[in-house]
Amino acid sequence: MHDQLAALYPSHLATLRERADHALALGGFDHLLIAAGTPLRKFLDDQDYPFVANPHFRHWLPLTDAPGSWIVHTPGVKPKLVFVQPRDYWHVVPAAPHGYWVEHFDITIVRSAAEAIAQLPGGRQAVIAPACPGIDGLEINNPQPVLDCLHWHRSYKTPYELALMREASRIGARAHRAAEAAFRAGRSEFGIHLTYLAAARQTDAELPYSSIVGLNEHGAVLHYTNFDRVPPVHSRSFLIDAGASAAGYASDITRTYASPQAQEFQALIDSVDAAQQGFVAKVRAGQSYPELHIHAHHVLAGVLREHGFIRMSAESAVESGVSSAFFPHGLGHPIGLQVHDVAGFQQDEHGGSIPRPPGHPYLRMTRVLEPGMVVTIEPGLYFIDMLLAELRDQPVSTDIDWTKVDAFRQYGGIRIEDDVVCTDGVPENLTRDAFARHA
Repeated sequence: MHDQLAALYPSHLATLRERADHALALGGFDHLLIAAGTPLRKFLDDQDYPFVANPHFRHWLPLTDAPGSWIVHTPGVKPKLVFVQPRDYWHVVPAAPHGYWVEHFDITIVRSAAEAIAQLPGGRQAVIAPACPGIDGLEINNPQPVLDCLHWHRSYKTPYELALMREASRIGARAHRAAEAAFRAGRSEFGIHLTYLAAARQTDAELPYSSIVGLNEHGAVLHYTNFDRVPPVHSRSFLIDAGASAAGYASDITRTYASPQAQEFQALIDSVDAAQQGFVAKVRAGQSYPELHIHAHHVLAGVLREHGFIRMSAESAVESGVSSAFFPHGLGHPIGLQVHDVAGFQQDEHGGSIPRPPGHPYLRMTRVLEPGMVVTIEPGLYFIDMLLAELRDQPVSTDIDWTKVDAFRQYGGIRIEDDVVCTDGVPENLTRDAFARHA
């Protein structure tokens, strides 16, 4: 892996420098200054929240734990890293920069965040940094024309980035296999979560997002993160939405499992899985993502009809909003340095926003797919009490088999999610490829 990254990194960096030159020209700036950031302090406390580096910083370097450090890009000049290595015996001091990327930077090591600021150039600066906490001696401007340009082009992953995303998928798939085994062994949600962490060899803070580990009815809570400590008497179903990180890049994977006794639920999982793979196959250049989302609603409405939950046509189920009661979120989102990556709605490199289709407020991407984009494809079917109660009051409720629906509440719901690369041809399914390696 190291040799592959070393071979791919120079081209990646050259691409970023070209994009940065273009963004600076659009914004009228001389220098691009990118802060790693510093940890946020807990309110009325002397401890910090776990540190998460600025994604723009991680875009240039595989450094995820360099608080106070800066990248300086000036067109025509070798990039500079101002690296903070504090004098500190309370915490682990970051090791001096090393690895395949260091030769491509002029590196200055300083002892404090204040010393780092003193190393930054003057003039017209585009400063990309979190506004909180503030930085003494520097105006944080996050200029919109620069951000819009950088975000737009970040949608197109370099071969170096795709290599890291494959690694994040491999780690995630390995941990998912372990989590499934823990479910089969009857462990609690908390026990499954600990198994996942151990298999991923990552801490909670290192994962790209808080894991969702839901048994039985908890699968109906879209962002369930409670972790019951005691296993249920009967573990009928299991939904896990959990990812992993590789040098700051994320994987985002969801799987749903049924116990051997829950054959009717397993049959529904199989139908959703088949539908999901059909959607993945449509991750092609020129495909409108909102249109793919609407297509998914029609296919999933067909699944509901096939399994006897509804008696109406798929078209009627979508038009009347019935499909949205069972599938209330978006089909997916861009993914990369952030789980919900930037520019999902952006019109072009100058900004702008492409609206969501009416009636679909939670869709996280409205762009047309192009080669180099990576998106998640995560359809679901759920039995959510609140949404089903609202549906019961609608005239269309007479076309729903409520006895069948009520029987499935005990399983919570189904979501199946893969990370998929749009290419010039057949899509690359990072997730399924990773699972195949850990079969």
